[in-house]
Amino acid sequence: MLHYSRILRLKEEGFSLRSIASSTGNSRQKVTEVIERAGRKGLKGPLDEDVTDKWLEEFLFPEKSLKASGRQPIDFDHIHKELAKPNVTLSLLHHEYETECRVNKKILYSYRSFVRHYSSYANKHKATLRIRRKPGEVMEVDWAGSTAFIIDRDTGEKVKAYIFVATLPCSQLSYAVTSLSMNLSAWITAHNHAYSYFGGSTQIVITDNLKASVTKHTLRELVLNPTYREMADHYGTVVMPARVGAPKDKPSVEGSVGVISTWIIAALRIKWDGRGLCGTGLQ
Repeated sequence: MLHYSRILRLKEEGFSLRSIASSTGNSRQKVTEVIERAGRKGLKGPLDEDVTDKWLEEFLFPEKSLKASGRQPIDFDHIHKELAKPNVTLSLLHHEYETECRVNKKILYSYRSFVRHYSSYANKHKATLRIRRKPGEVMEVDWAGSTAFIIDRDTGEKVKAYIFVATLPCSQLSYAVTSLSMNLSAWITAHNHAYSYFGGSTQIVITDNLKASVTKHTLRELVLNPTYREMADHYGTVVMPARVGAPKDKPSVEGSVGVISTWIIAALRIKWDGRGLCGTGLQ
């Protein structure tokens, strides 16, 4: 095994490639390759004491350990780059990898191992694993389960206020607005405001099966509310309702609803009325 840590330490101390090659007993070509790989992967000294040569080899040359297994190496840099493109998934990339292996008559990694090795690669590089959603692809929308209320200053009457939430899964950026109604007009208006806030529309909208969005949703048939469909056509987006009883189909907005319910709706249960703290309650 090459003396990776020594090569990088000497380089950090300003020694020439010739001096490093002579000191480590490695060729200048190998020394140059190690230094260039470290530069491309953002590895800068000084290194921590627990960083071993074995770790550095797996970090800088992950394909070496894969070659030793007798299987077709995985091009992790290619995978990470391709996953940033629209509609590209690990399943698709594994299929392409499988095709390449068959053409080259090489032994391939199973999909589970393929994903595991990519996850290990991303973790070692301190890189964020590519998420399933791409920027500008999806907006998840829903009404918050809890309702707040406002006080009519003239009559003292409590008036319900409903919270609309829209979330972009890629960035987790969320938009929330209150409405005095949950009817179709309020639903469409809230979408308009969300798109205005985000600065554009998304390719897909994932919504719950509300009457304002879905007229009929079965395994065989999906009928959108005509007005909601017209709104989607206007913005050039596609409505994909979540499966009935499947909140995991829109996890990002569900998470945002939880945060908003706690830190906005619940936080507003207390108000200052000039005399002291007065609980206004939640419904």
